[in-house]
Amino acid sequence: MKNKLRSMAKSNAFQSIVASLLCIIVGLVIGFIVLLIIKPDGAWKGITDLLKGYFKYTSNPNKILEYFSQTLIKAAPLIMCSLSILFCYKVGLFNIGVAGQYCVGMGLSIYAAIAWKLPWWLCMLVALIAGGVMGTIVGVLKAYRNVNEVISGIMLNWISLYLINILLKMVQKLNISETRDIPKAGRIPALGLDKLMGNRYASIAIPLAIIIAVAVYIILDRTKFGYELKATGFNKNAAKYAGMAEKRNIIITIAIGGALAGLGAAMLYLTNFQHWETDTSSVPSMGFNGIAAAFLGGLNPIGCLLSSFFIQHITEGGAYVDKMTYSSEISDLISSIIIYLCGFVLFIKYMMNKKIARSEEKRAASGHEEPLPGTDAAVIVKESAKGGDE
Repeated sequence: MKNKLRSMAKSNAFQSIVASLLCIIVGLVIGFIVLLIIKPDGAWKGITDLLKGYFKYTSNPNKILEYFSQTLIKAAPLIMCSLSILFCYKVGLFNIGVAGQYCVGMGLSIYAAIAWKLPWWLCMLVALIAGGVMGTIVGVLKAYRNVNEVISGIMLNWISLYLINILLKMVQKLNISETRDIPKAGRIPALGLDKLMGNRYASIAIPLAIIIAVAVYIILDRTKFGYELKATGFNKNAAKYAGMAEKRNIIITIAIGGALAGLGAAMLYLTNFQHWETDTSSVPSMGFNGIAAAFLGGLNPIGCLLSSFFIQHITEGGAYVDKMTYSSEISDLISSIIIYLCGFVLFIKYMMNKKIARSEEKRAASGHEEPLPGTDAAVIVKESAKGGDE
């Protein structure tokens, strides 16, 4: 029984869940302390309202389903951004240019729907290609000129933002249409989800994001292609020596990451649920929130589904905190604290593995039992035994 518990403690899935829960709990505790400092009397109610969200607002099942679907609608593009971060990170690349890739996918999908009158699936294809092209630029610079992907990604974020603003302003000047009104042909179909959830903006983007998350998991962990990409991330020189095209793999990885981000933007803006303002002067936060969702999900595609929904739920829940007691920014503060702590998920997993290894080493040294195979302690003990025999 003890061996089974220790084996479970060493599993990556278990460690990811524990680390993510610790980050969430610590973030909520810090947020609660902040509320206590501002006004102790309403602190508990404030933090519970944040967590309850729309459940606190209404007890009507139909309304709860409607608000739930709104959270899912906003979670779909966040899932795609987190998958973009995850896919590149698994290959040793930090795709901080997700915001720009998201922005380009959004702008060109809107333009394709309004100016070119393309059907929704072609608009989504345009968004996918646009995001992929932006990712390819970063990948080429990384592969052939060794330009750090973080630097080139950040620069392209701002270039993308202003180019898309210019493009959509041209659409308005030509009086083709307003960017706030996607034609019916360009909208993602609902296939009955709008009636099921009681929300006219619900669409197949929600199940599509889930399907893509499963596909990413299969590609990375169950295919030769995914193995080659991850091998390149671990050591590109070793991958080259093994006959892998390391430059091609780097470019393909960031291109796929960019395509996922661009497609995520289309999933939101082609529903007419949200509209882009052409005077926006900051890159979309969705791209950066994707980083938090990816790490909070333990860098696992399935975990990203849950973490994206949670982050979106917390963000939406801030609207239900009593504004007469606390300022409207308090919900953003608490959400930001939790998102910030998501960066410590890998560190917590590292500390857990280190503690397990030390525990196994002590047990083996004391002669109580053999360490579990695969642990650092087991390797240390075996090496020590070999040295003693010699």
